[in-house]
Amino acid sequence: MSYDPNNIFAKILRGEIPCKKVYEDEFALAFNDINPKAPTHVLVIPKGPYVAYDDFITSANAEEIAGFARAVSKVAQSSGVAQTGYRLISNCGVNAHQEVSHYHVHVLGGKALGPMLVK
Repeated sequence: MSYDPNNIFAKILRGEIPCKKVYEDEFALAFNDINPKAPTHVLVIPKGPYVAYDDFITSANAEEIAGFARAVSKVAQSSGVAQTGYRLISNCGVNAHQEVSHYHVHVLGGKALGPMLVK
């Protein structure tokens, strides 16, 4: 999968599409998911053009990687789920049902989430 500069997250980063911003710094933007799967469901996206986790880890510099990881933690803290528990999900590629070709992490919490995968 190659990076599409016209994907919805790229458009959100450019301000072409609005979002309900939760957090932003020089490395990441976080906003509420428009189709939440839990009481807290925030998407955290890096500001660089990375397709999925492998692309991000191999192409981003150490400062971007650390800054993004800190942003994910800050979102969990500020949304109140760090104290009660939360789940991080990153779907990478077609078989994982990645819908947007821009690396992102889902932060889910606010209730007991149950088992991760059902066969």
